[in-house]
Amino acid sequence: MQLKHLKTLLTPQEGAAKVTCMTWAPNNGKFAVCTVDRVVLLYDEQGEKRDKFSTKPADSKYGKKSYVVKAMAFSPDSTKIAIAQTDNIIYVYKIGEEWGEKKVICNKFVQTSALTCLLWPAEHAIVFGLAEGKVRLANTKTNKSSTVYGTDSYVVSLTSNVSGKGMLSGHADGTVVRYFFDDEGSGDSQGKLLTHPCPPYALAWASNSIIVAGCDKKIVAYGREGHILQMFDYSGDRSEKEFTVAATSPSGQSVVIGSYDRLRVFNWGPRKGAWDEASPKEIPNLYTITALAWKKDGSRLCAGTLCGGVEQFDCCLRRISVLVISRLW
Repeated sequence: MQLKHLKTLLTPQEGAAKVTCMTWAPNNGKFAVCTVDRVVLLYDEQGEKRDKFSTKPADSKYGKKSYVVKAMAFSPDSTKIAIAQTDNIIYVYKIGEEWGEKKVICNKFVQTSALTCLLWPAEHAIVFGLAEGKVRLANTKTNKSSTVYGTDSYVVSLTSNVSGKGMLSGHADGTVVRYFFDDEGSGDSQGKLLTHPCPPYALAWASNSIIVAGCDKKIVAYGREGHILQMFDYSGDRSEKEFTVAATSPSGQSVVIGSYDRLRVFNWGPRKGAWDEASPKEIPNLYTITALAWKKDGSRLCAGTLCGGVEQFDCCLRRISVLVISRLW
């Protein structure tokens, strides 16, 4: 798989205007972007901006600039968006099926510390991480939340496996914890899986391994029980910066990791049973990549940046040339 730049969805600003989070709807029809201004922009599948709405603070007396939107996710039916905020609350907005429908808050979940990351893997279940180290579950049917497990370390990342029935949380102390709603007969263990040398801000769960990266400029592929399979070390590359975010393709066969002015692409090689690095996508003046979102059909990848830009890429398979030799008799 290779990346080909298609278009700029959101033009970058002169200074910092961070894209804090992005997400594709499961039905592929909507793409949502939120920047540091706390406004959610909604695009159609062609990359045209069709709608937007402003988020709101948990307490209006603190003002509209009292929080940051850290993460968001569409519901499995693509009609709602969960918004995780640093002012200790999750809002769930009903956005409807058609463009321009009124945005209505249908759930809210007040927490005891700032939200840091969020997933929506099942019909009524929103999974989220907190600054205090807990990973919790919000049930949109009962409007109640409960703790899945607790740690003593800030949750820096959260990701699911391809089926959405298992999840990983990355913590500031380097710990990666695995949890299954259903292990699908794999027999894999739950609980603390590994300790990475630095905070695992870039965390991806692919079909054949777990990919972790961070500020030490190393990308490590871990096996099912946390042993190291491969390591890609860029610590000697002066042009490389810290790895900030990762995304897995819907098939689980490719992983993209963002840093500064660069997207690194890794493809699983079934014959070798190992990861192959494709040519990195170098984009001068893109600056730090702060968010990645893969379209659910695998055809598009979007990257958000520190300066507020959003770039869309086509995810194309390797071009294979076939030489046909004809025999003349």
